[in-house]
Amino acid sequence: MNILKFKHYIPVVLAALCLSSCVDTVLLPDDKTVDEDFWKTKSDVSSMVMGAYQSMCSSNVIKSLIVWGDFRSDELVPVTSLSTSNATVNALTQIDAVNVETTNAFAAWAPIYKVINNCNIVLDRAESVMSVDPSYTQGDYLSDRSQMLALRALCYFYLVRNFRDVPYSGHAYMKSSEEMNIPQVNPDSILNVCIADLKEAELNALDPTSYNDWRSKGLINRDAIDAILADIYLWRASVLHSASDYQECVNYCDKVIASKQANHQPQRGELTTKEYPLADGDEAYNDLFIDQNAEESIFELQFDGNSNSNLGLTEMFSNYNDKNSATTGFVRASSIFGSRGSGAAVFSQNGDYRVLEDCYNVLTDASSYDVRKMIATESWNIGNPVNVTAGQKRSGRLVSNGVSQNYIFYRLSDVMLMKAEAMTQLAADDNDIILREAFNLVQAVNSRSIYEGSLSSDSLRWASYNTKTNMETLVLNERLRELCFEGKRWYDLMRYNYRHVEGIDYSTTLYDQEQQGKNFVNNYTNMLNLVVRKYTSGAQAAAAKMRTEPYLYMPVIQSEIDVNSNLRQNPAYSSNDEYEKNY
Repeated sequence: MNILKFKHYIPVVLAALCLSSCVDTVLLPDDKTVDEDFWKTKSDVSSMVMGAYQSMCSSNVIKSLIVWGDFRSDELVPVTSLSTSNATVNALTQIDAVNVETTNAFAAWAPIYKVINNCNIVLDRAESVMSVDPSYTQGDYLSDRSQMLALRALCYFYLVRNFRDVPYSGHAYMKSSEEMNIPQVNPDSILNVCIADLKEAELNALDPTSYNDWRSKGLINRDAIDAILADIYLWRASVLHSASDYQECVNYCDKVIASKQANHQPQRGELTTKEYPLADGDEAYNDLFIDQNAEESIFELQFDGNSNSNLGLTEMFSNYNDKNSATTGFVRASSIFGSRGSGAAVFSQNGDYRVLEDCYNVLTDASSYDVRKMIATESWNIGNPVNVTAGQKRSGRLVSNGVSQNYIFYRLSDVMLMKAEAMTQLAADDNDIILREAFNLVQAVNSRSIYEGSLSSDSLRWASYNTKTNMETLVLNERLRELCFEGKRWYDLMRYNYRHVEGIDYSTTLYDQEQQGKNFVNNYTNMLNLVVRKYTSGAQAAAAKMRTEPYLYMPVIQSEIDVNSNLRQNPAYSSNDEYEKNY
């Protein structure tokens, strides 16, 4: 597959100008983007649009997404052989010990705000180009605006899920002298803005069939916008226990599924149209992570390994070449991936291809649990996974050659499982037929990954999951099997937690709640037990440290507070004695 990458759209060079503000480390554009002479042509706008995407590809963003979405969950653990003098090791050790300091590098939100600011620049300046370059049409502008609104919303959604209370600005900052001492606002307000922006973006979104190259997955189109909306509604529904938001999630999932079904082109000898256009299990890894930009993909960041290598993956994941490689990252898969075929295992079905695709040497001891998903250049393609013996190798992407692995944000199986999660919560009781509909979605995702010869014995059984409680567990577990190491698990666990607690106030900041003397909500014990099952020791001590809602979120890095007096620290990381007495 000849996949064009962002290298064909080299953005305007951005200069690193540090600011004294709440987002003091946001990188602002250089004078070229400020100068009115720059915004004169269609290509100028295209450069800045691609520059916004490119800023999302930075290694700091990718590393943060891995730490926030995977490492904080039960999926990843630190590599123990690394020097404790390394700053990244220390930062990860703090997070692993639930003892995060306010200087922790992964508490930095600046890389995400850089993306936001780049989006805001386009949103502020692009419209004026229509009056000076007739080739830049109204349609071009609305398409660019749609993408930037959606990318900005996605960034704010990440910030809300990781920091909860964050500053919001829709203004483009293009001069280092500008004041940006804006305070945090509550997450409900930010999500409302994100939803409104995404609904506007949807009106003028790129059609998913607009391109037949990398742009069909590398640019945010209507399917991607609908997937983000579904995700936001699912999150908010879980926090607020809102049936209407769960229904909105289902509605937007249906839009994505219908679009994928309508645009599916039968291939590889497919005689009948699939209900869901998912690749078969022995082909899925090749399609998604080797060929990339697969039919079932919705939105993924594009890397070519040259002009933009995925250094975040290179730096974070352990042992890229093979088991004997001297190249060692910072994190590896946890021991929960160490067995198969038992009820307690993540991959409880022997014929599941995913158990072989996700980790290296998964059938041996925990020290060999190196992530292989996304970084291996060979799929198994070995027929029945049951027959695979321990220790079989496959090659990985060489660090020295750069890493061209795209970063996937959304794909069809993710959307199908989001819909199943929402439908489970909408069920009136255990007898509601909607539960069976949710089960069918999970079964479709699961069945595509099971070796055909063992499908009858290894397939899921409705009789085992025909209650709301069992279906909730099934969806959570299937998302772990299907989406592990793709930056999803921590947020899945967060939603699981929020559904089982009462008294969350999303309309005020944590700081305001502290000032009002409110007691913070205790987290769901079952969720905490899942998070800490990766620990070989000290699991309950770690769980005890995460007992209230503030601990689900990262601190505000101290360097931001030092330059912005309007910022307030998450109470979990403050030295307030009163808080210590109350939780």
